[in-house]
Amino acid sequence: MTEPITSERFNVGFERCFEGDALTVGLGLPLTGVRRDTAPVAAELHLATRAEALGFDALWIRDVPTYWPRFGDAGGGLAPWPLLGALAAHTDEVALGTSSVVLPLRHPIHVAASAATVDRISAGRLVLGVASGDREPEYAAFDVDPAERGAAVRESMEAIRACWRGSFPDVTGRWGSLDGELDVLPKPHAGTIPLLPTGNARQSREWIAEHGDGWLFYHLPESTLESYLDSWRALAGEKPFVIAVRVAFADDPEAEPEPLHLGYRAGVEWFRGYFDRLEAMGLDHVIVGLEGDDPEAAMATFADAILADR
Repeated sequence: MTEPITSERFNVGFERCFEGDALTVGLGLPLTGVRRDTAPVAAELHLATRAEALGFDALWIRDVPTYWPRFGDAGGGLAPWPLLGALAAHTDEVALGTSSVVLPLRHPIHVAASAATVDRISAGRLVLGVASGDREPEYAAFDVDPAERGAAVRESMEAIRACWRGSFPDVTGRWGSLDGELDVLPKPHAGTIPLLPTGNARQSREWIAEHGDGWLFYHLPESTLESYLDSWRALAGEKPFVIAVRVAFADDPEAEPEPLHLGYRAGVEWFRGYFDRLEAMGLDHVIVGLEGDDPEAAMATFADAILADR
């Protein structure tokens, strides 16, 4: 059985997001808000450096191999590995994450080598969310049987860790095999990289608790989130739990929340209380998807109103 990361092997990005008891906050790209086309690279990198300066703890990249207009989200339209490399070169301390690599559509040797390369470039700041995927037409495009997504996630995680943890690995799956004759380079900065299954990833909660280094989930209502956290702590102890939340600031700072898909539009004062409640529940990290016509102003508002209290 492959081993999840241990306390002696936490990487820098993992520590930035999850060390200590305080809630930490990252931003989900595209920071420019471009979701149905290709985001402007220069603007994304400028906003990334600004996010680090404002005190955000992480930058999270989507893995969206193809654009399906019916789904309505191209995730910024930029491939994750080169974008992560560019972010690593333009930042110094902020964690870099994927939310999430679609393992059934990616060969595990490529994932292992690409992730380890970004981890080396960033001096150990990479955290990998991994998923089974949710866009039905993509499986046919990659000649993948969607019914085998769950098995693909399990086999890929095993293979990726085998590629990282030692030289000339011996591991086999439906993706292929390594029989000890070939090595996969580079190895990660600290020997491994945290893997956080996303959503249910076609697995049981018990499997995720045993094999994941944490759990990355979608936005949940507060009462549901509390029950998820209780269940997760019973299964996984102190392994981190992460959710993603869409945030849109209303013009009125006292405005009550209006539901959005995977989040809320509300006044700054309501969001301040909301993030305080998330922290009190014991949530470890939030990936914020900021909405607004002026992304840089929205980032500054969030930092002043919410990060300053953490």
